[in-house]
Amino acid sequence: MAAAPAEPGGMDGYLSLRDVRVEMELGAARGSGEGGTGGCGGGGGGFAVCFWLYLSGSARPSSVILQQITAGDHNKLPFLALSEGNKLLLFPLRRLHKEAPTTGSYPWTDTASISAVNECPTEKWIHIGCEVTENVMRLHIDGDLVAEAHLCSLSSESDNQEDAYQICLVGNDDKVEGYVYNIQALSMLGTIHEQYVENPPSKLSIDHSCCDGIEEGDDGVWCIVGGKASCRRNFIMEVVLTNAFGEPVNKDTQIVASLVYADNGAVVEKSRDDAEPPLLIAFEGLEYPAKSRPLPILRGRALFKLKISQLSSKCDNKLFRIYFSTLHAQKYPFLEASSKPVRCISRGRPNRPMGPGKRTSSATVDEIHLVNNRQAFGRDGKVNTCLQSHNQSSVVCLHPSKFLKVEVDGIETHKVVTQSEQARKVVVEAPSITRTDSTASDSDSIDGRSSWSGSDRDEVETFSDATIFRYCLEGTYERSTFLKGAASSTNVDDLVALANLVSLYSGCSHHRNQIVISKQLLEEGADTWSIISKNKERALWASAVPEIMAKFMDISHSANRGLSEQDLEVLRGIAGCGDDLGRDEFDRLWYWLYPVAVSLSKDKINSLWACTAPVWIEGLITAEEAENALRTSRELLKEPGTFILRFPTTRSWPHPDAGSLVVTYVGSDNSIHHRLLSLDFSDARAGSLQDLLLQEPELLQLGRVDRLPTAMRS
Repeated sequence: MAAAPAEPGGMDGYLSLRDVRVEMELGAARGSGEGGTGGCGGGGGGFAVCFWLYLSGSARPSSVILQQITAGDHNKLPFLALSEGNKLLLFPLRRLHKEAPTTGSYPWTDTASISAVNECPTEKWIHIGCEVTENVMRLHIDGDLVAEAHLCSLSSESDNQEDAYQICLVGNDDKVEGYVYNIQALSMLGTIHEQYVENPPSKLSIDHSCCDGIEEGDDGVWCIVGGKASCRRNFIMEVVLTNAFGEPVNKDTQIVASLVYADNGAVVEKSRDDAEPPLLIAFEGLEYPAKSRPLPILRGRALFKLKISQLSSKCDNKLFRIYFSTLHAQKYPFLEASSKPVRCISRGRPNRPMGPGKRTSSATVDEIHLVNNRQAFGRDGKVNTCLQSHNQSSVVCLHPSKFLKVEVDGIETHKVVTQSEQARKVVVEAPSITRTDSTASDSDSIDGRSSWSGSDRDEVETFSDATIFRYCLEGTYERSTFLKGAASSTNVDDLVALANLVSLYSGCSHHRNQIVISKQLLEEGADTWSIISKNKERALWASAVPEIMAKFMDISHSANRGLSEQDLEVLRGIAGCGDDLGRDEFDRLWYWLYPVAVSLSKDKINSLWACTAPVWIEGLITAEEAENALRTSRELLKEPGTFILRFPTTRSWPHPDAGSLVVTYVGSDNSIHHRLLSLDFSDARAGSLQDLLLQEPELLQLGRVDRLPTAMRS
């Protein structure tokens, strides 16, 4: 058999279905191979066609994907199609099998074919393998044989022997929107699985667990604070480029972000009255139009720090989306990703934080309960502030009756007087806190009258309650900026007091740890960078590794277990650096690694980390690597109860979950779960593995934890 595969019609081997054309010469295969020279039964010589298939969401049942054309007969007959139940169907060949469809056999769904068991997924890559001989046809999906049929050969009935051996497989002429990748015609049978695992295609997606500075309303729409420069806030989104197996793709690819309308996908253009582009990207401390600054994919990821200057209220209250795509001249749906609908508002509008699995400050699905913040004014202009957590027993309210009027520089303010004589007296400036509705403009936002700087001090107190409340409400980036200023000008006792108040008002004790360690984290980070860089702007990664390793082992009190080569590669991915790194890359690494090392310094956690037989804490692995380790194949999971303990790679200081442990395990429902484990031990009993996993009772019900090895060792 000779084969002439389709010429590459797109970048990296991607083809639209309409461009697919594979020509084959079947004469050499006829009568050869196992099973004799025709008739029914046996194996017969033949060929194989395999490729990756991506069908759009618009694909409908009873649609033809590939058609067959034989030489001398220009009629197009189905070769691969979707059934009425959206299952893949493989049809016999017109000049090779008696059971093949004919031009008069419509509807062709009633003709002989072999069918897959499960529905064909859309908007997802799947691998298709078709083996055809004179007597047998086989259908493979994702490397597995799913259907097989024995057929009757027409070898003794062909009138034109030369034409009978010619066949061409072509696409569907735009009747089904889809794409193929790496299509190959093979003369050797039995190699489908080898083709499946080799050179899989890529897909771009958004890692929602890494987003920050975003809230979700009751209608499922993201709310992002934008507008003029003094009001808009940073928000962070991370896109991942993975192959069909979920593994990160290390390709020289650049991703660009843009702002589009949610209803039609049209790009939001800058109007004549707007001095700034609608979407901005922060790069090395400066803001640029997002379209002008594509980011490279490093180890399968690209982190975007964005701002929106265009308000929804100025665009007829339309919703937006953040749209990511590659810089390919031709656009492919699998190399594009869009966010949920976005409503860009001015600062001050109260929104409910995203629930578990939606709020971007949570570690993963169902891992923690989050704080629900509310603040508003009464009609008399007095502050009526309430912070309410999902746990209704944890509510702190400041009522107007507990405010004493004072005058500072002629401005009437309200001072909170707590019942405890030891409590700090704090000040709220009522004019600086406002509330806007869904159509608020930039002029309705909070302005600079309420200072947000960690270095600000006054004669009454170190931190006003406006500062404390803002810390509770802001995103990770704003918190880190504040703490950098506060740590340099505030003593440890004041930071501890701030940590206690933030923990109290937010209802989340995890904030406390991040504030308490901030001073030492920043000081040791500056010292470490000074040693690594030798007062230069950049340093080689190879020269930085020994110092990073030494600091990690010193802070974590780890005498025997340091960082493996795999751990260091994960750290490079977190830093986003190549063969060298600058201060920004080092800070990203340090803000993740330091809280982890502090957690490991706790005696009982340290003993778990030091234990290598079995390895209880895998540590520096990504969520994707953990999920892959819990699979025996792409579709099959390991035994329920199998688990991995790891540190979430998407949580860095001062995120409240930085340095926390996550257990990734196979549940009784035969699916993978991620659960955050608290390391805040209030008594001596906590700290053993059983104590940690008591936070996830399902694991204890599935088997004896003390005898269960982690998936990475099995």
